[in-house]
Amino acid sequence: MKNPFRSTRIFFVEMVDELKKATWPTRRELFDSTIVVIVAAIILGVFTSITDFSLYQVVDLFTSWVS
Repeated sequence: MKNPFRSTRIFFVEMVDELKKATWPTRRELFDSTIVVIVAAIILGVFTSITDFSLYQVVDLFTSWVS
């Protein structure tokens, strides 16, 4: 039977080796990326709100014609 602790140790050693190979963003790059994400979320929220309001008005107009 395989030793589960040996497999777990090998996994963590390999994981740490791979994480050391990764390039991590600088503090400035992280800040800039965060600002981009926040601005994009705000723009998407405004777009979704305007689209929802517009479609609601169109549906309300059509339903007022029917009744």
